[in-house]
Amino acid sequence: MNIGFYTKRFSSKLLHALKTLLSGFNKSLNANHSKTLIGTFITIFIGICFFATFYSDFENVNALQSNTYIGVVFITTAAVLFVFRIFHFIFMLYNYMRYKPVAAVEDKDLPSCTVIVPAYNEGKQVWDTLMSLNASNYPKHKLQLIAIDDGSLDDTWQWVIKAKDDLGAHLSIYKQPKNKGKRHALYKGFNIGRGEVFVTVDSDSIVEKDTLRHLVSPFVTQKNCGAVAGNIRVLNTKKEILPKMLDVSFVMSFEFVRSAESALNSVLCTPGALAAYRKDAVLKCLPEWISQTFMGQPSDIGEDRAMTNMILKQGKSVLFQNSAVAYTNVPEKYTGLYKMFIRWGRSNVRENIAMAKYVFTNFKTESKLGTRLLFIGQSATILMSYPFSLFMLFFVLIHPLLFLGSTLLSILVISTFSSLFYAYRYKAKASIWVYTYGIFYTFGLFWITPYAIATANKRGWLTRDL
Repeated sequence: MNIGFYTKRFSSKLLHALKTLLSGFNKSLNANHSKTLIGTFITIFIGICFFATFYSDFENVNALQSNTYIGVVFITTAAVLFVFRIFHFIFMLYNYMRYKPVAAVEDKDLPSCTVIVPAYNEGKQVWDTLMSLNASNYPKHKLQLIAIDDGSLDDTWQWVIKAKDDLGAHLSIYKQPKNKGKRHALYKGFNIGRGEVFVTVDSDSIVEKDTLRHLVSPFVTQKNCGAVAGNIRVLNTKKEILPKMLDVSFVMSFEFVRSAESALNSVLCTPGALAAYRKDAVLKCLPEWISQTFMGQPSDIGEDRAMTNMILKQGKSVLFQNSAVAYTNVPEKYTGLYKMFIRWGRSNVRENIAMAKYVFTNFKTESKLGTRLLFIGQSATILMSYPFSLFMLFFVLIHPLLFLGSTLLSILVISTFSSLFYAYRYKAKASIWVYTYGIFYTFGLFWITPYAIATANKRGWLTRDL
C-alpha cells in the first residue's frame, strides 16, 4: 500500500477540516456554528476512510511489533487499556441503571438550611445568583442566605450590597479584607451558619425554583447521608461553542457518572457549584479541612473534593440528586478551559492520594466494596494517563494515518453513546456537540492529566483573575 499516495490525497482535506474545527472555538459571537459541526463530521469521515484503507496494516504492525520488546509492551498496554475501559463502562452502566433520586419531602420535614455563596471578581453575576436562591421554593423561616466577598478587585461587593438592599434580613453579607481563597470564605460561612444543613453555591450559578428542596431531602430520609451533590448544567450556552460542548460533557459527568456513584452511596466529588453537607459532618472535619496541606503547601484548590473525601472517610453516604439543578458559567475560550481542567486534575491527584490512606481500612460499617471499586477505577484512569500518552506517541510514530483513523473511529463510537444519552435526557439537536467535544478533548486536552500529575504540588486557582 502506497502510504505517501494516500497521505497526499487526504492531508489537504484533513488539514482544512481540522482548521475549520479548531478555528471555531475562538471565533467571535457571530461564529458560524454549522461550519464547526460540518468540520467535525468531515474530520470523522476522513478518519474512517483512513481506518478502512489501512485496517489491513493492523496485522502487519502486530506481527512486526510482537517480535520486539517495545512491540510487546505496546500490544499489552493497548489490550489492558481496552479491557479496563470496557469493564469500567459496564460497571458504571449497571450502577446507573440502579440509581433513583430521593423524592422531595414536605415543608414541615425540611431541615433548616444555610446557603453560603463565596464570591471573587464575579461582578453582577453574584446578584443574579442570590436572587435565584431567594426565589427558591423553600420555607423562608428555614432558609439562611450568606454571601461572602473574598476580597474582590472589581465591583462584586457593590452587587452584594445591592442584593442586601433588595433582600433585606433574608441575606447576610460579609467582606474579607483581602483575598484568601474560596476555602477560607466557605470556612467563615460554616462557622456563621445556623442551619442543620450547609449548602454551597458558586457565585456564577443559577438554581431552579425547587433545587434546594430536592438537594436537602436525602438528609431527611437517609440518616447516614453526609453530603449531596447537585446536578450541574452549563448556563452560558447561547453564543460560544465551548459551553455548548461542555454542557453535553457535564450531563455525562453528572447524570451518568454521579448517578452510578450515588447508587453505591459514594459520590467522589460534590461540586462547588451546588452541594449540600450535613452540619455535624462538616464540623467534625472542619479543622482538618481548613488546615489541609499537600507536600508542605497549604491547599487552596479542590475544597469540594476534599470535603467530600473527609465525609466519606467518616463512613457517611454521599449521594447525587439529578432533580437538584444549577446552571453555571464555564470558560468560553481554550485558555480558561485548560486552566480549569488543570485545577480539577491536580485536585483529583491529591485527593486520590488522600483517599488511598483510608479506603482499604474499616472506615464504615456498611459495604465498602463499591467505594473501593470507584477509587480503583479513578486511580487507574489517572495512573494510565502516562502509558496512554506513550501508547499514542508510539502509535503515531509507527503508523500515523492508521493512528488517526482508529482514534477518530473510537471517538465516533464512544461519542455516540454520550450523544444518545444526552438526546434521551434533553434535546437531540444539541447532542451532536459531543462529537466536536470528543475530537477537541482527544487532540487538545489529552495532556491535562499527565501535566496535573507532574505539577500536583502547584497552587493557584488560575481562572479568577480580572
